[in-house]
Amino acid sequence: MRNKWLSKMPVVCAVVIILTSIFSCATQKKLSTLKPEPDDAAPLVYENVYSFINIPVTIELKDIERITNNSLEGLVYEDSNFDGDDLKMKVWKQNAISITNEGGKLKTVLPLKALINYRFSVSKFGIPLEDVRDIHLDGVVTLISDVGLNNWQLNTNTRLKSLVWNEAPTMKVLGQGIPVTSLVNPAVTIFKSVIEESIDQSIKESLDFKPNVLDALEAVCKPFEMSETYESWLRVVPEELYTTDASLQDQSIKFKMGMKCAMETIIGKEPEAKFNRSEIVLKPVIKIPEAVTANIAAISSYKDASRIMTKNFKGYEFGTGKKKVTVQNVEIWQRSQKMVIALDVAGSVNGLIYLTGYPQYNNVTKEVYFDKLDYVLDTKNALVKSAQWLAGNFMLLQFQEKCRYSIEPNLVEGKENIEHYLNNYSPVKGVFVNGAVKDINFKKIQLTNNALIAFIEVKGKVEVDVNGLE
Repeated sequence: MRNKWLSKMPVVCAVVIILTSIFSCATQKKLSTLKPEPDDAAPLVYENVYSFINIPVTIELKDIERITNNSLEGLVYEDSNFDGDDLKMKVWKQNAISITNEGGKLKTVLPLKALINYRFSVSKFGIPLEDVRDIHLDGVVTLISDVGLNNWQLNTNTRLKSLVWNEAPTMKVLGQGIPVTSLVNPAVTIFKSVIEESIDQSIKESLDFKPNVLDALEAVCKPFEMSETYESWLRVVPEELYTTDASLQDQSIKFKMGMKCAMETIIGKEPEAKFNRSEIVLKPVIKIPEAVTANIAAISSYKDASRIMTKNFKGYEFGTGKKKVTVQNVEIWQRSQKMVIALDVAGSVNGLIYLTGYPQYNNVTKEVYFDKLDYVLDTKNALVKSAQWLAGNFMLLQFQEKCRYSIEPNLVEGKENIEHYLNNYSPVKGVFVNGAVKDINFKKIQLTNNALIAFIEVKGKVEVDVNGLE
């Protein structure tokens, strides 16, 4: 009996293998589908929107004082001949000049000393004689200046407010000190206009803030890398520059400048700066807008998106009854400005299912989803032949529900990249960039070869403080 059973074993095994094979073929199908290969994406296109960067310029009076003292050293005035008034005069700065704010005007106090040579004629025994006497003076000149701004130049209109001698001007004649105020006054009149002009000229020549401002703008307009991984750059392109008039506030001269510019996001290698110092023209205005609007790219790589979407599908079964599949892995890429979504499925059907759709954005959930999701033609044909139940809209809708992912982390990263440059950022000495990001609005999605780019519109305020003169 045992031998009889053993002799039938090969037949039984063969039947079992055949039945198992038939059952397996009835319940599991292996798909054979063609992969839609990625192609080259079109170049990035972005819309320029104009922004106005506020540039408050502060020039401290202590800097003006320092520059003026360096400019006016030692001998500040000399009249070396007697022609016309019988006077020769030399005036020296005796101590440091002080410059302060007095009622919205510059008050300049100049300690000085003067040597006046006075020539006069006398007659002795009927013979005309000439004599020259020295008059030594020291005192304090106080000047008042109006402050204005014209074509990159800080101008002052200075007038002498007072000249106070420490001692009344006298001249010794025959050993006696004789008051000579009436003789000195003509010299003072000449000296007055010269000192006024000297102060104005010194400030005009010394207070050239143009290099400081242009250095600041050049630094701001240099493209800076927002993401090293995806080679994204933010570039500021200046259009026009405005300025209000200058005014004295506390112990500084202040005025506002504003740059009308476009902010661009560039993907790829570092772009060239679009800044030409020689072409910047300063236009006077009464008020400067302060709104900043920038198009910023929030970048999501296909690798990251694939990982997140694979996580979304984890643990879910798709289908009805005994006909079900689970998604093991998801990969996405672009082709012809559509997203290709490859679903690696297992269950009643095994293999790769390829879908395509247009990426869209849900502003409420901050998610990217895919509109008009459909099977790639070759995949659809394969499903119709071997798994009709997978080919219908019901399964597409189930897949579409999971084919979405949040780009909120990318938006946050984009915002943080901007804010880094708005927190007392100093591109050059004496220049500080500050500001705040307010509204962030989604604009559009564009596909590249490696990533999905969500363009967002950022609104806020930016100030570039220029403080101090060298």
